[in-house]
Amino acid sequence: MTHAPLPIPVAAALEAANAGAIEDFLHAFAADGAVDDWGREFRGHDAIRGWSDAEFIGKQVRLEVTACRTEGDTTTVSAQVGGNGYNGPSDFAFTVRDDRVALMRITG
Repeated sequence: MTHAPLPIPVAAALEAANAGAIEDFLHAFAADGAVDDWGREFRGHDAIRGWSDAEFIGKQVRLEVTACRTEGDTTTVSAQVGGNGYNGPSDFAFTVRDDRVALMRITG
């Protein structure tokens, strides 16, 4: 993968996560958007907030993008994850629809 410019909603979600800004993170998602965390799906802002409070922004996540690629409406971001939860490399596949994230799938 190469490090190409990120679609605006993807960049907004990553920036919000790194800033600890849950409202901005949720704003990057469509109202019916979802997070798929290794097969566990959290759909809608309330469910995403609950997941994030427990496992993502609530754990002071830090994402250092190391590579990305976009194919169609999906951008896959490789990042070094830090914070008070999982630490290590991970991949996030963001599907964008109508200028919002429809799905953020943690894939690796």
